[in-house]
Order: sequence, then structure tokens, then C-alpha cells
Amino acid sequence: MTDERILSAKPRGDESSIETTLRPRRLAEYIGQDKVKENLRIALAAAQKRGEPLDHVLLHGPPGLGKTTLACILANEMDAQVRITTGPAIERQGDLAAMLTNLEPGDVLFIDEIHRLSTAIEEVLYSAMEDFALDLVIGKGPGSRTVRLSLPRFTLVGATTRYAMLSAPLRDRFGLVHRLDYYDLTAISAIIRRSAAVLDVEISDAGVDAIATRSRGTPRVANRLLRRVRDYAQVMADGVITETEAAEALARLDIDALGLDEVDHKIIRTLVARGSPVGLETLAASISEEADTIMDVYEPYLLQIGFLDRTPKGRQATRRAYEHLGVAFTANPNQRPLWDGAQS
Repeated sequence: MTDERILSAKPRGDESSIETTLRPRRLAEYIGQDKVKENLRIALAAAQKRGEPLDHVLLHGPPGLGKTTLACILANEMDAQVRITTGPAIERQGDLAAMLTNLEPGDVLFIDEIHRLSTAIEEVLYSAMEDFALDLVIGKGPGSRTVRLSLPRFTLVGATTRYAMLSAPLRDRFGLVHRLDYYDLTAISAIIRRSAAVLDVEISDAGVDAIATRSRGTPRVANRLLRRVRDYAQVMADGVITETEAAEALARLDIDALGLDEVDHKIIRTLVARGSPVGLETLAASISEEADTIMDVYEPYLLQIGFLDRTPKGRQATRRAYEHLGVAFTANPNQRPLWDGAQS
């Protein structure tokens, strides 16, 4: 269900071509994440002056914020090729060895979901990152021997939404570690305007604002909403995206003015209905969703907009969440609010 949500920040298989079209190619074109961008700009300039590949880079933060885009930009800035893979796709040491031995000097190897690498794969990666060498074990048992192959100097860019799940030895081998945060409305609005220009879509400032406020601070979501609103405007109006068209199109998709959808409402309704802190597993069972999905996908935005608190006793709705639902806030955590829709 999560990946089917229009507000999901995870990539969809059918979006790869359009995402490639909308991606900026150079650091100067990249909107937002100013501190990360400036630090990378300095690191790139220093590496180019030395005539060396960029140091290994680890990017972490919620999905949909541009980690893959930054990896491709770093390769472009270094005039190098980028090879893209994911942690789950590297199942055997031979898979990683094949990728590493096919790299050219200066290439960028991008591993998304790097926290999902197995321990055996990580151990192969250590010497590749540190010594630019690949240690292969040939044979089994007493007759086995280790052969070391030299690798070209390359840059590994790792991306993860679960920084804490990375092992300390792997984290320590990255020279540059940066967190990507949710974008503010100004940056998201600029991204929507840029994407509209690339897609040759006419959009008003009010139309931009209507989409931006519902984009959950996530460029991938913003671009997806822009495409859906574009479809609506082309069929139901004259093709120009105004505030009215944007609001009507997104209302049809059950997205409210704050960028909350049906699942978000289920979560806050459940918390408001109980009126006291709710354990994560209990909350997950109440809305028929996985606990990890609630924690990784839904909670970050609800925390960001101040609708949810994590307490030692569990999750709890805030006063803002009560106000958004039009329910009187109760100061007594044990008192269930009187609300007809509490069990929906």
C-alpha cells in the first residue's frame, strides 16, 4: 500500500524516465540543501585541484530528497561515469567484485540503501574503499588462498534512510557524511517552477503554492503532484495550472491542504481517539500497517508539522492534530475525546 500512495516518497518503477528528465545535471542547478551543496562544492574543487577522485560520500536522510540526484551531479562535476546499484541487489561477493573491476579511474559507484549490504559484502568493500584493492579468496578449506587485485581510484557514494543501521566500520570509511533534510516551502516552490518549465506547463504563482504546501517538503512528491495536476488541468481546464485547478485536482486524490492523505488521517484519528500515548505496535495493528512503515514513512512528516509526539510511553497526538480534525483538545491523557469519527 505504501508504494502506491501518491504521497509516498519512495520511487516508482514507472517514474524513472521522468525523474531523469527533471533531475538537475550540475550542482549550480540543484535547489535547496544549501549547506550540503556548499560543502560538496568545496570538496569537489579541492579534489579537482589535486587531480584526484572525490573522497567517498555518504548521504543520509528521508527518501525522495535527492540523494540519487546528488550522486549523478557529483559524477558530472568530476566528468566521470556513475554506476548505480542498491544494497539488496548485491547478494554475493562476486556481484560486488564484478562492479568494482569494471570501474574506470574516477568513476562514481552509487549504492542506494547501503545499510542493507550484508556483512560479507561490507568486508569486501572495506579494502576497496581504503586501499583501492580487492581481496578475493580462491578455493576452499586448507588449500584456499587470497589474491589481491588493484582497483582504479573511484568514489563511492552511499545513500541510506537508516543511518543508525550502518555499521561503524563502514561509516568511518566515508570522508564526507551529509544529512539531507526536508525542504522548506521556498525551495519546494522553486523546484516546482523549474519542473513545470522542463515539462512545458504553464502554472501560476498561486498554483505553485497550492502544490508546494501539499508536497511534504519532498521534491519527489512535489514533482509527482505537479504531473497529476497537469493532467487535470489539461483535461478539465485550459491547461494552465491555477490555485483552483491545483486544489480541485489534489482534493480528488484525497490530499488535504497540509499534504495529509487517508493513511495520515487514520494515524492521527487513532491517536486522538485513544487520547493517551499509543505503542507503535498497537498503532500499526489499529490501522493495518507495518510498524516500520509507520516509523519510516508516515511519522517523519507528522513530526515535522507538529501533529505527533514520541514519548517514552508511545505515540501521542498534539494539540495541532486535534485542531486539524476539529476536535477539542483534552489535557487529561487518559480521557478519550468525544468524537463520532474516532473509530473510523
